[in-house]
Amino acid sequence: MDGKTVAACIDAAQATLKDHADEIEALDQQIGDGDHIFNLLRGMDALVALRGQLEARAFGAALELAGAKVLSTVGGSSGPLFFSLLQGMAKAAAALPEVDAGHASIDDAARIFASGVEAVAQRGRTGMGSKTMMDVLIPVAARLTEMAAAGAGAAAVLEALPQVAEEHMLATRDMLATKGRASFLGERSRGHIDPGARSSQLMIAAVCAQFAQSA
Repeated sequence: MDGKTVAACIDAAQATLKDHADEIEALDQQIGDGDHIFNLLRGMDALVALRGQLEARAFGAALELAGAKVLSTVGGSSGPLFFSLLQGMAKAAAALPEVDAGHASIDDAARIFASGVEAVAQRGRTGMGSKTMMDVLIPVAARLTEMAAAGAGAAAVLEALPQVAEEHMLATRDMLATKGRASFLGERSRGHIDPGARSSQLMIAAVCAQFAQSA
């Protein structure tokens, strides 16, 4: 993996968010302020503009640069949270020299992603059951770690993770929001899919498809 990997994943994430922008906006208008998707797309556009710089860097350094750009361009709570995800992943990648050498394993990927998700959990001070992006990120990280420990192959992992993400995204519909603007609605937050969970699920599916295509 290298900076070109990061740039390709960003392209895939941007494309799926644009395709589902109206849906995510509608979800956010139901329980939030409606700007979640626009904040994300602003950050994605800024990252796409950095393609040359990202591709010229090693994997961890590209993630670090991407995180810094996200923090400076994405508004609302999403900016700091996605910054934490990318920076957490970058730090983990820096501790795994084989990643930049092009010999990353499923176990390496699990460590990197789990570190990013843990950084988000610490920044947002939340976990499962809060009706947020964490209800997707945490189970996906757990499943990836579990499959890596079991010696699963890349094809099996890339098939399983989008399914886990979708299952847990859909589960947010019946949750009571305890974080963010949606928490002000109390019981009225039930019955709606969390927009952050939906955008996270879409990006995970897109990134997995990108890795499957390039395998």
